[in-house]
Amino acid sequence: MNALAATNRNFRQAARLLGLDSRVEKSLLIPFREIKVECTIPKDDGSLVSYVGFRVQHDNSRGPMKGGIRYHPEVDPDEVNALAQLMTWKTAVVDLPYGGAKGGIGCNPKELSASELERLTRVFTQKIHDLIGVNRDVPAPDMGTNSQTMAWILDEYSKFHGHSPAVVTGKPVDLGGSLGREAATGRGVVYATEALLADHGKSIKDLTFAIQGFGNVGSWVARLVHDIGGKIVAVSDITGAIKNPKGINIPALLKHKEETGKLIDFDGADSFDPNELLTHECDVLIPCALGGVLNRENAENVRAKFIIEAANHPTDPEADEILARKGVTILPDIYANAGGVTVSYFEWVQNIQGFMWEEEKVNTVLKRYMTRAYGNIKGMCKTHNCNLRMGAFTLGVNRVARATMLRGWEA
Repeated sequence: MNALAATNRNFRQAARLLGLDSRVEKSLLIPFREIKVECTIPKDDGSLVSYVGFRVQHDNSRGPMKGGIRYHPEVDPDEVNALAQLMTWKTAVVDLPYGGAKGGIGCNPKELSASELERLTRVFTQKIHDLIGVNRDVPAPDMGTNSQTMAWILDEYSKFHGHSPAVVTGKPVDLGGSLGREAATGRGVVYATEALLADHGKSIKDLTFAIQGFGNVGSWVARLVHDIGGKIVAVSDITGAIKNPKGINIPALLKHKEETGKLIDFDGADSFDPNELLTHECDVLIPCALGGVLNRENAENVRAKFIIEAANHPTDPEADEILARKGVTILPDIYANAGGVTVSYFEWVQNIQGFMWEEEKVNTVLKRYMTRAYGNIKGMCKTHNCNLRMGAFTLGVNRVARATMLRGWEA
């Protein structure tokens, strides 16, 4: 099942639990605006090349729309649509005054030079600058983009609208980016995990962890879990997988990865088949990479008692049902990985005020938001007698539905 179908299914289930009017339900699913632009740029060799850029703005009933921009060869309109909708519910779950959006350009950033990427980003910004803005739609980095991409968007946008640091988040700190933003998604995952485990009378330091994906999110989760005293017994990424039942020395592994660019050949652990990571013996499994990795083929063999969805949509609905039958507790992506957008919100707030926070404050307030959101999700689970995924969806959908109706959606 693709991401859009799964998101729609979760939404419909939440709408049914909430008893939403069918007209409200229909209006919440329809995106506010879908933008498609052609971005033609000269390549370094003088030839002209054209790429298609998208921006789906899903909902703005609770505030400006918020979501990443990805550069990827397969930027599929359906997937962008699903991710924009998911951002609407995700921002509502952690109670940020935002709606959802998502965008991207169908290109392979690895095949473009830095100057070609800059030209492409500036042309894309020129085409959409009057449809984004501090109080309208605030982009952020995603797959294939980074703080440099945001710096180019800020600069190009500011040519039309004057200096506007709050138009994008995930910027370099020198241009108004927030301290703590780089670690924010991983840190949020850890705060969410702590809230879940505390609810079950457990703590990170007593458990074993397996982490799939060792990019920005996976490596920060590993570092922070290791610092707290959790034992990480297996890690994988696109270069391979390593395991050590006694626990992997994460600081040493980070150094090894930085020096060699890969996980394997690390002294303190043995290599194994990356496909076996998801079914590896551990207490807590944290998928931090791609969507759809837990499916009906492997769900039956998962040995973890808790799954923390740091990736977007890592669990297929069929796997969801199998894991629920097995008594596995799943912390859903729309809550678990919301740390990134939460600190993006803090960055936007700091830019609007022109007053920057210390990193300690960023982390303290992030913990408060993540802990409070978990309590709210549990409240919905009790009210509607449902699992955590439906608790999070009913919480998010209910907040957006209430805002929509208060604003007078029929007029």
